[in-house]
Amino acid sequence: MFSAYTKEFRYNWHLAAPVIMGMLGHTFVGLVDNLMVGQLGAAELAAVSLGNSFFFVAMSLGIGFSTAITPLVAEADSEQNFTRGKSALKHGLVLCSAIAIVLFVMMLLAKPLMHMMDQPEEVVVLALPYLDMIAVSLIPLIIFQALKQFSDGMSLTRYPMYATIIANVINIFFNYVLIFGLWGFPKMGVIGAGIGTLISRFVMVLLMWYFLVQLKKTKAYLKGLKLFVLEHFMIKKIISLGLPSALQMFFEIGVFTAAIWLSGTLGKNAQAANQIALNLSSMTYMIAVGLSVTATIRVGHQKGLKRPDELRRIAKSIFLMGFVLATIFAVIFLVFNQILPTFYLDLNDLEHFSDNQNVVQIASTLLIIAALFQISDSTQVVFLGALRGLQDVKIPTLITFIAYWVIGFPVSYYLGSATLYGSIGIWIGLLAGLTASSVFLYIRFNYLSKKYILKQTKS
Repeated sequence: MFSAYTKEFRYNWHLAAPVIMGMLGHTFVGLVDNLMVGQLGAAELAAVSLGNSFFFVAMSLGIGFSTAITPLVAEADSEQNFTRGKSALKHGLVLCSAIAIVLFVMMLLAKPLMHMMDQPEEVVVLALPYLDMIAVSLIPLIIFQALKQFSDGMSLTRYPMYATIIANVINIFFNYVLIFGLWGFPKMGVIGAGIGTLISRFVMVLLMWYFLVQLKKTKAYLKGLKLFVLEHFMIKKIISLGLPSALQMFFEIGVFTAAIWLSGTLGKNAQAANQIALNLSSMTYMIAVGLSVTATIRVGHQKGLKRPDELRRIAKSIFLMGFVLATIFAVIFLVFNQILPTFYLDLNDLEHFSDNQNVVQIASTLLIIAALFQISDSTQVVFLGALRGLQDVKIPTLITFIAYWVIGFPVSYYLGSATLYGSIGIWIGLLAGLTASSVFLYIRFNYLSKKYILKQTKS
């Protein structure tokens, strides 16, 4: 029985691995910022955490919206419908560019909120200029994402990975010289990390466009793109898929962002520890996101070919892969929970020794809870990808809202107070929300896929 699923692992990994590397590249930008800025002290690390919390909310909306492009392109590609595939690319690119500009403006307008959120003042002062830099970087990031989703839909998942890896090398270089002021560059601290991120994301867009123009399979799609000649039908189609997808990601990223803000009310050490545990969890989450994109592509293809039995079998093979990988990461977090946080801070810094030790202690405890939600976090995002391949987005949006904001956040808010469990309570709430999401989304996929099989059998 398992062989029906495991035989798909090789091709699943063939599609997923480049996506995973690309998504890890996005997270790696934050990881580099955290590792380098963490050497400056807990306040600087907390500032990057606070600045990124605003950025991730906006990014989740932009990236979530862009995912509408992948199933449309995948379905058009399986049907060999060039016109529809090109239309999905053009309209997706225009809509993502417009949304990126709107989100950039909203981030700037939201800056005063930092002073109203009961965050440590020294952290806010450091976070504001950092936020300016990464807010600008949101525009090229979302445009890149539109091109990436098109490339994924064409089953060309390697090229976004190449662009992301090169951009990360550039980010590491500029972070290194600008944060610490090396080789004649000014020492800019936290702001230097923001500038490095900004430069790397502009490079990412240019590289992705270059790859698509050069590839035989895609260059025709990019020729003669009349960006200002738009069709109402395709705009409506992308918005109907993209808006719920954006809200799905927003609800999840939003609850993790709320966890950062709640941690900030407990002090800079709790916030820094939360950022370490969150950053490590994000690395493993991106692997699940790669499998989620694979589920969208493969389910979208089978939908276009009208093969419901194969659709269900292939989707389950991806679910099984996600479960196995999540279990491995859970074990790693449990075994190395006291070691992993030490990479983020300079424990030889005598001036901040007490704070750094406290941060490591809190973070190591949070990683135990993070280990427990590896399975639910990974599986829920893969289920979402499969449902997106079926172009089912409205009910999953409602499910994610209920799971994270009706179940998860209230638990985090109540248990996360300083008088109860503090940071641990906040993460127990995250665990509750992710588990609820995973269970409900699987029930939804199981229902729809069986219904699809029955419909095709009758016809």
